[in-house]
Amino acid sequence: MIPLVRRMTAVCALGAALAACGTAGPTGSTRPAPVKSPVSASPSATRPPVLTPGPGGLTPVFEHGPRDKGKIVAFTFDADMTADEGPRAASGEHFDNPGLIGALRTLKVPATIFMTGRWAEEYPDEARSLGGDPQFEVANHSYSHYAFTPSCYGLPTMDAEHGRADVERAYTAFRKAGLRNALPYLRFPGGCYDQQTLRTFSKLGVTAIQWDVVSGDAFATDTDAVVKQVLDGVRPGSVVVMHCTRSAAPTTEQVVRTVVPELRKRGYTFVKVSQMIAASQGHR
Repeated sequence: MIPLVRRMTAVCALGAALAACGTAGPTGSTRPAPVKSPVSASPSATRPPVLTPGPGGLTPVFEHGPRDKGKIVAFTFDADMTADEGPRAASGEHFDNPGLIGALRTLKVPATIFMTGRWAEEYPDEARSLGGDPQFEVANHSYSHYAFTPSCYGLPTMDAEHGRADVERAYTAFRKAGLRNALPYLRFPGGCYDQQTLRTFSKLGVTAIQWDVVSGDAFATDTDAVVKQVLDGVRPGSVVVMHCTRSAAPTTEQVVRTVVPELRKRGYTFVKVSQMIAASQGHR
């Protein structure tokens, strides 16, 4: 989960609790491609925009879109489930949130879902549905949701080299679930990364996606407080991080139902991350 903060030094969030999404539909696959030949955007045939690598070929990091190109905002939802949480799911804990996905569909809000491979294994029908719906795009949140840096909000950790294999394993899990055209975008577990992480993941040709607005929905029970945090934080070009897990982010559906009409009233248009990157035209 990701309640607070962001940034390059171990930027971000809580750890071992997890998020997710739901409903049912189509099929497919994909692994990340090099920056010069990225995989096609979900589910259209056009290639998704990616950022140019940083100095020395480092994995590029995208935090928000342009501030001067109109009132656009991207909602992102982390579908978290760690590799060792199968017993909790088997005992009835819900790591998906079909009500939230239904609300997004009803409100016609496009969104980007950052999904763990373990979640796709647990909910293959939902994963396939999200990947096949043009309103959504699905990107990689690792397989296990273990952190790639030390001291990342209590998450279990693995070194970046093992983390690269973990991310590749997530793409394999997407393929097995029938999820087509996952994007070459990666959200680091916990949002935590360092220079070594960026060097290691440069070999995958992915763009790392962070955020500039933390919703605070992880483990929240006060819907109004989360609504206020989102509305106070959004600016033109913002990327908002939320979660879609009933057990760990129970307020999120109502937050979305409240925030979306208000942001529209303020003149905002909702876009997916790929559209935000395209609008940025190289802005980081």
